[in-house]
Amino acid sequence: MEDGAAPSPVRSGSRLERVLLGRRFAVTAEVVPPASPDPSPLLASARRLRGSADALNVTDSPRARVHMASWAGAVLLVREGLEPVMQVVTRDRNRIALQADVLGASALGVRNVMALGGDDPKSGNEPGAAGVFDLDTEAFLETLRDLRDRGVLRGGDPVEPRPPLFIGATANPFGGRMEDSFVNLRGKAEAGADFVQTQAIFDLDGFEEWMHLVRKEWIHEKLHILAGVVPLKSAKAARFMNEKVPGIVVPPEVVKRIERAANPKAEGIAIAVEAVEALRKIEGVRGVHLMAVDWEDAVPAIVKGAGLLPRPEV
Repeated sequence: MEDGAAPSPVRSGSRLERVLLGRRFAVTAEVVPPASPDPSPLLASARRLRGSADALNVTDSPRARVHMASWAGAVLLVREGLEPVMQVVTRDRNRIALQADVLGASALGVRNVMALGGDDPKSGNEPGAAGVFDLDTEAFLETLRDLRDRGVLRGGDPVEPRPPLFIGATANPFGGRMEDSFVNLRGKAEAGADFVQTQAIFDLDGFEEWMHLVRKEWIHEKLHILAGVVPLKSAKAARFMNEKVPGIVVPPEVVKRIERAANPKAEGIAIAVEAVEALRKIEGVRGVHLMAVDWEDAVPAIVKGAGLLPRPEV
């Protein structure tokens, strides 16, 4: 390499990266580590998703409730021959711990790392915990990018070899003003995100409007956008999301459709399949992220119903 030339990117070896770079429509799903040292519930959930998703998000103490560490869950999936996306929240770690956990997970075969802020500790089962938030999400993304592309820690010390990372973030198209949400996405793209997974999309017209903003500045060419899809078990679940989950808008017609259904779960899966089919037609959408917590069996049904099987060989 010539003096002063930028180092070449380190390819992560991630299956998810290969699917997306190959312009194939990606599928990711989500598993939650247990609030115990017993790995069997996590592995049982993950095994049910084998062959239906290109990678599985391993959550990091969601809703600020104590769970098995996401790095441990991710390594368990690697040993199982499954590909994890290790979520890492800045809520619980300073910059030393963030970088240490990423380097350790990389050493154990984890290639996909997703940067998030995390829920307020006061909302979880340890409300007296202090939130750390030493780095915001964009600063953490920059740190991950510099580790991979420049081989340097946040403080400037060299790292050799550079960790092979595929870097993820989240986006919430309906979390406040649409323009603000777009600015947030642009900031994450500039900070180093390779892909984003969005909050659940039910308002397809509103999402298309958001994607118009994305395409206008070619953000969809700078990172890979995976649209979130949540299958609804019941009208009660739909109303709960509308009332309690920021950034999720379930249109009244969707709630009524599930209310009137003889089999609400089957109707929820049908609605999710229709959403995936519609999202595939939106320019700039490169995949879907299926979030079916405690209902993993819905994921294979959705993937099959949407014609996304078999998953590509890459």
